[in-house]
Amino acid sequence: MPAPSPWWTPHVHADRRPFLLGRNRIQAALRGFFAARDFVEVDTATLQVSPGNEAHLHAFETQAIGHGGAATPLYLHTSPEFACKKLLAAGESRIACFAHVYRNRERGPLHHPEFTMLEWYRAGASYETLMRDCAEILALAAETAGTRTLSFRGRDVDPFREPERLSVAEAFERFAGIDLLASIDASGATDRDRLAADLRQAGLRTAGDDTWSDLFSRVIVERVEPNLGQGRATILDEYPVVEAALARPTARDPRVAERFELYACGVELANAFGELTDAAEQRRRFQAEMAEKMRVYGESYPLDEDFLSALALMPEASGIALGFDRLVMLATGAARIEQVIWAPVPETQP
Repeated sequence: MPAPSPWWTPHVHADRRPFLLGRNRIQAALRGFFAARDFVEVDTATLQVSPGNEAHLHAFETQAIGHGGAATPLYLHTSPEFACKKLLAAGESRIACFAHVYRNRERGPLHHPEFTMLEWYRAGASYETLMRDCAEILALAAETAGTRTLSFRGRDVDPFREPERLSVAEAFERFAGIDLLASIDASGATDRDRLAADLRQAGLRTAGDDTWSDLFSRVIVERVEPNLGQGRATILDEYPVVEAALARPTARDPRVAERFELYACGVELANAFGELTDAAEQRRRFQAEMAEKMRVYGESYPLDEDFLSALALMPEASGIALGFDRLVMLATGAARIEQVIWAPVPETQP
Protein backbone atom coordinates (compact mmCIF):
# COMPACT_ATOMS: atom_id res chain seq x y z
CA MET A 1 0.00 0.00 0.00
CA PRO A 2 1.48 3.41 -0.94
CA ALA A 3 2.24 5.84 1.86
CA PRO A 4 -0.41 8.55 2.37
CA SER A 5 0.32 11.92 0.81
CA PRO A 6 1.82 14.57 3.13
CA TRP A 7 -0.54 17.11 4.68
CA TRP A 8 0.92 19.86 2.49
CA THR A 9 -0.09 18.12 -0.74
CA PRO A 10 -2.66 20.46 -2.35
CA HIS A 11 -5.47 17.91 -2.60
CA VAL A 12 -4.95 16.80 1.04
CA HIS A 13 -4.91 20.41 2.22
CA ALA A 14 -8.09 21.13 0.25
CA ASP A 15 -9.86 18.32 2.14
CA ARG A 16 -8.59 19.59 5.50
CA ARG A 17 -9.15 23.29 4.90
CA PRO A 18 -12.84 23.46 5.95
CA PHE A 19 -11.94 21.92 9.31
CA LEU A 20 -9.05 24.36 9.75
CA LEU A 21 -11.19 27.40 8.98
CA GLY A 22 -13.72 26.05 11.46
CA ARG A 23 -10.92 25.86 14.01
CA ASN A 24 -10.09 29.53 13.45
CA ARG A 25 -13.71 30.60 13.87
CA ILE A 26 -14.12 28.61 17.09
CA GLN A 27 -10.88 29.98 18.52
CA ALA A 28 -11.96 33.55 17.75
CA ALA A 29 -15.36 32.91 19.36
CA LEU A 30 -13.74 31.52 22.50
CA ARG A 31 -11.41 34.50 22.75
CA GLY A 32 -14.52 36.69 22.64
CA PHE A 33 -16.20 34.49 25.27
CA PHE A 34 -13.36 34.99 27.74
CA ALA A 35 -12.87 38.69 26.96
CA ALA A 36 -16.57 39.32 27.64
CA ARG A 37 -16.10 37.77 31.10
CA ASP A 38 -13.08 39.93 32.00
CA PHE A 39 -10.45 37.25 31.52
CA VAL A 40 -6.91 38.25 30.61
CA GLU A 41 -5.35 36.09 27.91
CA VAL A 42 -1.82 35.06 28.91
CA ASP A 43 1.01 33.46 26.97
CA THR A 44 3.26 31.13 28.96
CA ALA A 45 6.74 29.81 28.16
CA THR A 46 6.93 26.36 26.59
CA LEU A 47 10.32 25.51 28.17
CA GLN A 48 10.08 24.69 31.87
CA VAL A 49 12.28 23.15 34.57
CA SER A 50 9.56 20.53 35.12
CA PRO A 51 7.07 19.35 32.50
CA GLY A 52 4.55 18.27 35.15
CA ASN A 53 4.59 15.57 37.82
CA GLU A 54 1.96 13.01 36.93
CA ALA A 55 3.19 9.43 36.70
CA HIS A 56 1.78 8.58 33.29
CA LEU A 57 2.52 11.82 31.43
CA HIS A 58 5.62 11.68 29.23
CA ALA A 59 7.58 14.76 28.22
CA PHE A 60 10.10 15.85 25.59
CA GLU A 61 13.46 16.76 27.13
CA THR A 62 16.05 19.24 25.85
CA GLN A 63 18.97 21.28 27.21
CA ALA A 64 19.81 24.94 27.71
CA ILE A 65 23.50 25.55 26.95
CA GLY A 66 25.08 28.39 28.94
CA HIS A 67 27.90 30.71 27.81
CA GLY A 68 30.46 28.38 29.39
CA GLY A 69 29.02 25.33 27.66
CA ALA A 70 27.32 23.90 30.75
CA ALA A 71 24.04 22.14 30.00
CA THR A 72 20.89 22.50 32.07
CA PRO A 73 18.00 20.10 31.40
CA LEU A 74 14.70 21.68 30.38
CA TYR A 75 11.41 20.18 29.21
CA LEU A 76 8.64 21.12 26.82
CA HIS A 77 5.65 21.56 29.09
CA THR A 78 2.78 19.08 29.07
CA SER A 79 0.46 21.85 30.29
CA PRO A 80 0.77 25.58 31.09
CA GLU A 81 -0.66 24.85 34.54
CA PHE A 82 2.38 25.64 36.69
CA ALA A 83 2.98 28.95 34.92
CA CYS A 84 -0.69 29.92 35.11
CA LYS A 85 -0.80 29.26 38.84
CA LYS A 86 2.30 31.40 39.32
CA LEU A 87 0.39 34.19 37.59
CA LEU A 88 -2.47 33.70 40.04
CA ALA A 89 0.07 34.01 42.85
CA ALA A 90 1.32 37.20 41.20
CA GLY A 91 -2.14 38.74 41.47
CA GLU A 92 -4.07 37.83 38.33
CA SER A 93 -7.61 36.66 39.07
CA ARG A 94 -9.10 35.49 35.76
CA ILE A 95 -6.75 34.17 33.10
CA ALA A 96 -7.11 32.12 29.93
CA CYS A 97 -4.38 30.59 27.80
CA PHE A 98 -4.23 28.88 24.40
CA ALA A 99 -0.98 26.92 24.79
CA HIS A 100 0.86 24.55 22.50
CA VAL A 101 1.73 21.59 24.73
CA TYR A 102 3.78 18.45 24.15
CA ARG A 103 3.26 14.86 25.25
CA ASN A 104 5.47 11.97 24.27
CA ARG A 105 4.34 8.38 23.62
CA GLU A 106 0.95 9.66 22.40
CA ARG A 107 -0.30 9.43 18.81
CA GLY A 108 -3.63 8.33 17.40
CA PRO A 109 -7.00 9.64 16.18
CA LEU A 110 -7.39 11.72 19.36
CA HIS A 111 -3.71 12.17 20.31
CA HIS A 112 -0.93 14.22 18.76
CA PRO A 113 2.57 14.88 20.18
CA GLU A 114 1.99 18.65 19.92
CA PHE A 115 -1.51 20.00 20.46
CA THR A 116 -3.36 23.03 21.79
CA MET A 117 -4.59 23.19 25.36
CA LEU A 118 -7.09 25.83 26.39
CA GLU A 119 -6.73 26.50 30.11
CA TRP A 120 -8.58 29.01 32.23
CA TYR A 121 -8.51 29.85 35.93
CA ARG A 122 -10.90 31.68 38.24
CA ALA A 123 -9.57 32.93 41.57
CA GLY A 124 -12.15 32.85 44.34
CA ALA A 125 -14.61 30.75 42.32
CA SER A 126 -15.92 27.25 42.95
CA TYR A 127 -15.21 24.52 40.46
CA GLU A 128 -18.95 24.29 39.79
CA THR A 129 -18.47 27.63 38.01
CA LEU A 130 -16.20 25.82 35.55
CA MET A 131 -18.99 23.32 34.89
CA ARG A 132 -21.20 26.19 33.76
CA ASP A 133 -18.36 27.52 31.59
CA CYS A 134 -18.08 24.10 29.92
CA ALA A 135 -21.79 23.96 29.10
CA GLU A 136 -21.64 27.40 27.52
CA ILE A 137 -18.47 26.62 25.57
CA LEU A 138 -19.91 23.43 24.06
CA ALA A 139 -22.92 25.39 22.83
CA LEU A 140 -20.75 28.23 21.53
CA ALA A 141 -18.43 25.87 19.61
CA ALA A 142 -21.37 24.15 17.93
CA GLU A 143 -23.12 27.41 17.10
CA THR A 144 -19.92 28.85 15.63
CA ALA A 145 -19.39 25.72 13.52
CA GLY A 146 -22.97 25.94 12.26
CA THR A 147 -24.15 22.66 13.76
CA ARG A 148 -26.70 21.49 16.32
CA THR A 149 -24.78 18.30 17.09
CA LEU A 150 -21.31 17.32 18.27
CA SER A 151 -20.29 14.01 16.72
CA PHE A 152 -17.51 11.43 16.69
CA ARG A 153 -17.51 7.87 15.36
CA GLY A 154 -21.26 7.56 15.17
CA ARG A 155 -21.91 9.07 18.60
CA ASP A 156 -23.80 12.32 18.91
CA VAL A 157 -24.29 14.90 21.64
CA ASP A 158 -26.73 17.79 21.80
CA PRO A 159 -24.43 20.61 22.99
CA PHE A 160 -27.40 22.78 23.95
CA ARG A 161 -28.65 20.33 26.62
CA GLU A 162 -27.50 20.67 30.21
CA PRO A 163 -24.65 18.20 30.85
CA GLU A 164 -25.29 15.21 33.08
CA ARG A 165 -23.35 15.35 36.36
CA LEU A 166 -22.24 11.96 37.61
CA SER A 167 -19.79 11.14 40.42
CA VAL A 168 -17.07 8.57 39.80
CA ALA A 169 -18.53 6.40 42.58
CA GLU A 170 -21.98 6.54 40.93
CA ALA A 171 -20.42 5.64 37.58
CA PHE A 172 -18.62 2.61 39.07
CA GLU A 173 -21.90 1.41 40.59
CA ARG A 174 -23.97 2.06 37.47
CA PHE A 175 -21.66 0.65 34.82
CA ALA A 176 -19.64 -1.99 36.72
CA GLY A 177 -21.63 -2.81 39.85
CA ILE A 178 -18.64 -1.85 42.03
CA ASP A 179 -18.73 0.07 45.32
CA LEU A 180 -15.62 2.17 44.72
CA LEU A 181 -15.56 3.99 48.05
CA ALA A 182 -15.55 0.67 49.95
CA SER A 183 -11.90 0.32 48.89
CA ILE A 184 -10.89 3.77 50.28
CA ASP A 185 -10.73 4.58 53.99
CA ALA A 186 -11.37 7.94 55.66
CA SER A 187 -7.70 8.92 55.39
CA GLY A 188 -7.70 8.31 51.63
CA ALA A 189 -5.69 5.07 51.88
CA THR A 190 -6.72 2.47 49.30
CA ASP A 191 -7.37 -1.26 49.64
CA ARG A 192 -5.99 -2.86 46.49
CA ASP A 193 -7.18 -6.39 47.32
CA ARG A 194 -10.75 -5.27 47.96
CA LEU A 195 -10.92 -3.46 44.62
CA ALA A 196 -9.32 -6.44 42.80
CA ALA A 197 -11.96 -8.77 44.21
CA ASP A 198 -14.69 -6.39 43.08
CA LEU A 199 -13.25 -6.29 39.54
CA ARG A 200 -13.18 -10.07 39.32
CA GLN A 201 -16.78 -10.18 40.53
CA ALA A 202 -17.66 -7.73 37.75
CA GLY A 203 -15.95 -9.94 35.13
CA LEU A 204 -12.91 -7.72 34.65
CA ARG A 205 -9.40 -9.11 34.46
CA THR A 206 -6.81 -8.46 37.16
CA ALA A 207 -3.10 -9.23 37.49
CA GLY A 208 -0.97 -9.85 40.54
CA ASP A 209 1.12 -6.74 39.97
CA ASP A 210 -1.84 -4.39 39.45
CA THR A 211 -1.83 -1.40 41.77
CA TRP A 212 -5.07 0.12 43.05
CA SER A 213 -4.67 2.84 40.43
CA ASP A 214 -4.20 0.24 37.67
CA LEU A 215 -7.46 -1.39 38.70
CA PHE A 216 -9.25 1.95 38.94
CA SER A 217 -8.09 2.90 35.43
CA ARG A 218 -9.23 -0.44 33.99
CA VAL A 219 -12.79 0.14 35.19
CA ILE A 220 -12.74 3.71 33.88
CA VAL A 221 -11.47 2.68 30.44
CA GLU A 222 -13.45 -0.53 29.95
CA ARG A 223 -16.76 0.16 31.68
CA VAL A 224 -17.20 3.86 32.42
CA GLU A 225 -15.80 5.97 29.56
CA PRO A 226 -17.64 4.11 26.74
CA ASN A 227 -20.94 5.13 28.38
CA LEU A 228 -20.20 8.83 28.90
CA GLY A 229 -21.26 11.77 26.80
CA GLN A 230 -24.00 10.11 24.78
CA GLY A 231 -26.96 12.27 23.82
CA ARG A 232 -25.67 14.99 26.11
CA ALA A 233 -22.32 15.82 27.66
CA THR A 234 -21.28 14.19 30.93
CA ILE A 235 -19.41 15.79 33.82
CA LEU A 236 -17.65 12.96 35.69
CA ASP A 237 -17.09 14.37 39.16
CA GLU A 238 -15.45 13.64 42.53
CA TYR A 239 -12.43 11.53 41.66
CA PRO A 240 -10.68 9.70 44.51
CA VAL A 241 -8.00 11.93 46.04
CA VAL A 242 -5.30 9.45 44.97
CA GLU A 243 -6.39 10.10 41.35
CA ALA A 244 -6.40 13.89 41.66
CA ALA A 245 -2.84 15.00 42.40
CA LEU A 246 -3.52 18.73 42.00
CA ALA A 247 -7.03 18.98 43.47
CA ARG A 248 -8.22 19.68 47.00
CA PRO A 249 -10.47 17.19 48.85
CA THR A 250 -14.18 17.92 48.88
CA ALA A 251 -15.73 19.36 52.03
CA ARG A 252 -18.35 16.60 51.93
CA ASP A 253 -16.04 13.56 51.80
CA PRO A 254 -12.24 13.62 52.30
CA ARG A 255 -11.89 10.43 50.23
CA VAL A 256 -12.75 12.27 47.02
CA ALA A 257 -11.46 15.45 45.43
CA GLU A 258 -12.81 18.48 43.60
CA ARG A 259 -11.91 17.11 40.19
CA PHE A 260 -14.16 16.62 37.20
CA GLU A 261 -13.70 15.57 33.59
CA LEU A 262 -15.94 16.62 30.71
CA TYR A 263 -16.97 13.99 28.14
CA ALA A 264 -18.84 14.29 24.86
CA CYS A 265 -19.39 11.47 22.34
CA GLY A 266 -17.26 9.20 24.55
CA VAL A 267 -14.32 11.63 24.18
CA GLU A 268 -12.60 13.21 27.18
CA LEU A 269 -12.53 16.95 26.50
CA ALA A 270 -11.49 18.63 29.75
CA ASN A 271 -10.01 18.06 33.20
CA ALA A 272 -10.81 20.49 36.03
CA PHE A 273 -9.79 21.03 39.65
CA GLY A 274 -10.70 22.95 42.72
CA GLU A 275 -7.02 23.76 43.07
CA LEU A 276 -4.85 22.45 45.90
CA THR A 277 -2.88 25.30 47.53
CA ASP A 278 -1.22 23.37 50.39
CA ALA A 279 2.44 23.31 49.30
CA ALA A 280 3.48 20.55 51.71
CA GLU A 281 0.65 18.28 50.58
CA GLN A 282 1.35 19.11 46.94
CA ARG A 283 5.01 18.17 47.39
CA ARG A 284 4.03 14.88 49.01
CA ARG A 285 1.69 14.03 46.14
CA PHE A 286 4.25 14.94 43.49
CA GLN A 287 6.89 12.80 45.18
CA ALA A 288 4.47 9.87 45.27
CA GLU A 289 3.67 10.36 41.57
CA MET A 290 7.35 10.49 40.64
CA ALA A 291 8.10 7.38 42.70
CA GLU A 292 5.39 5.57 40.75
CA LYS A 293 6.79 6.89 37.47
CA MET A 294 10.24 5.58 38.40
CA ARG A 295 8.75 2.19 39.34
CA VAL A 296 6.83 1.82 36.08
CA TYR A 297 9.02 3.64 33.52
CA GLY A 298 12.44 3.91 35.15
CA GLU A 299 12.50 7.72 34.99
CA SER A 300 11.14 10.74 36.83
CA TYR A 301 10.99 14.51 36.44
CA PRO A 302 12.23 17.22 38.82
CA LEU A 303 9.84 19.22 40.94
CA ASP A 304 9.33 22.89 40.11
CA GLU A 305 10.40 24.50 43.38
CA ASP A 306 9.25 27.91 42.12
CA PHE A 307 5.77 26.50 41.67
CA LEU A 308 5.69 25.01 45.16
CA SER A 309 6.86 28.35 46.60
CA ALA A 310 4.18 30.21 44.65
CA LEU A 311 1.42 28.09 46.22
CA ALA A 312 1.98 30.02 49.47
CA LEU A 313 0.72 33.17 47.68
CA MET A 314 -1.82 31.60 45.35
CA PRO A 315 -5.44 32.37 46.25
CA GLU A 316 -8.19 29.78 46.39
CA ALA A 317 -9.02 29.09 42.76
CA SER A 318 -10.48 26.67 40.26
CA GLY A 319 -8.88 25.79 36.94
CA ILE A 320 -9.49 23.65 33.89
CA ALA A 321 -7.61 22.31 30.87
CA LEU A 322 -9.61 21.63 27.70
CA GLY A 323 -8.27 19.85 24.63
CA PHE A 324 -9.03 22.55 22.05
CA ASP A 325 -8.29 20.36 19.01
CA ARG A 326 -10.69 17.69 20.26
CA LEU A 327 -13.44 20.27 20.75
CA VAL A 328 -12.90 21.44 17.17
CA MET A 329 -13.05 17.83 15.94
CA LEU A 330 -16.42 17.23 17.55
CA ALA A 331 -17.86 20.54 16.35
CA THR A 332 -16.65 20.19 12.74
CA GLY A 333 -17.11 16.43 12.35
CA ALA A 334 -13.41 15.67 11.80
CA ALA A 335 -12.40 12.02 12.20
CA ARG A 336 -8.73 12.52 13.21
CA ILE A 337 -6.92 15.18 15.16
CA GLU A 338 -4.50 15.88 12.27
CA GLN A 339 -7.46 17.21 10.27
CA VAL A 340 -7.82 20.19 12.64
CA ILE A 341 -4.10 21.00 13.11
CA TRP A 342 -2.71 23.40 10.53
CA ALA A 343 0.75 21.79 10.26
CA PRO A 344 0.83 18.33 11.92
CA VAL A 345 4.03 16.79 13.27
CA PRO A 346 5.32 14.21 10.73
CA GLU A 347 4.81 10.56 11.58
CA THR A 348 8.03 8.92 12.79
CA GLN A 349 9.20 5.70 11.21
CA PRO A 350 9.78 2.59 13.41
